[in-house]
Amino acid sequence: MALKHDWTKEEILDIYNKPFMDLLYEAASVHREHHDPNTVQVSTLLSIKTGGCPEDCGYCPQAARYHTDLEGNDLMSVNQVKAQALRAKASGSSRVCMGAAWRNVKDGEEFDNVLEMVRSINKLDMEVCCTLGMLTENQAARLAEAGLYAYNHNLDTSEDYYKEVISTRGFDDRLATIDNVRKTNVTVCSGGIIGMGESTADRAGMLVALATLNPQPESVPINALVPVEGTPMEEQEPVPIWDMIRMVATTRIVMPETQVRLSAGRTQMSREGQAMCFFAGANSIFAGDKLLTTPNPDVNEDMEMFKMLGLNPQKPFVKKSQPESVAAENTQFQSQNEKPKWSRPGHKIERNLEAQQKAKTKV
Repeated sequence: MALKHDWTKEEILDIYNKPFMDLLYEAASVHREHHDPNTVQVSTLLSIKTGGCPEDCGYCPQAARYHTDLEGNDLMSVNQVKAQALRAKASGSSRVCMGAAWRNVKDGEEFDNVLEMVRSINKLDMEVCCTLGMLTENQAARLAEAGLYAYNHNLDTSEDYYKEVISTRGFDDRLATIDNVRKTNVTVCSGGIIGMGESTADRAGMLVALATLNPQPESVPINALVPVEGTPMEEQEPVPIWDMIRMVATTRIVMPETQVRLSAGRTQMSREGQAMCFFAGANSIFAGDKLLTTPNPDVNEDMEMFKMLGLNPQKPFVKKSQPESVAAENTQFQSQNEKPKWSRPGHKIERNLEAQQKAKTKV
């Protein structure tokens, strides 16, 4: 049966608002039709460059304009990253996701180092993912040639609510980055965050944006906001577990072949709540004690939970074969020293400005 790519917000809201047991049953049925229900893909998220980001994303402690007591660090070395990847592999992860607090990729020595990190992790027979901000078609091609397996670029929320969260980059630029990745053989990882003050209609709107992409993203992370003191969203109430389960189940139904990742916010979830998310169609998690800057369950706790639930970590390259890494000296795609004009919408978001003002008084 062909995948549906013409989802409307109303159709997705109808699914989201179904009686809970009906929603769960449908999602679990779709999940079993397309995936092994007892296998979960395990990724390790590694912050290779922390803090100092020029963006104003209201949820993010890495934004330089907010005061969050975050310890920043410069770009890690290739050897440091390789050591972390080996540790992740030993603990059961099949993928390493490297995140850098950049607005967009810039050609130069740092990007060249990231390309070497991709090559070194791919040679460990692990899937490699990067989340580096916006990137051009040539930059995407260079990452693909280095052996990148996936590129993460979250939409965060619906196009309508996006302007209440971020004013320094445009929603269309996110879609353009995904489109640039799609011109290569790299898979797309794109999802969002719930619990930022958005409506249920906004949650459906985000899923419309993702589910109407053709092809749909191979991976969709569903994050629960982790409020961090000093950010504009520090006082947001935690997302109820029922909302997370509904969001996972709805994502599974509208994107049946996608791996749905239970991402940030798991420290606030009981094992029973996580088990229901797995039953509803989540089949990927982040392991490790940190997700970039926010806390995450200990990997040993996760393995204990897997054992209790009879879940097995997914092996690497099950969904797509391992890409080849082309050595830097043999590359066909050279640095073009591009300076793309990514948009800066520039509208004002009151709570972001208040948090910025508060940060100035703390310094």
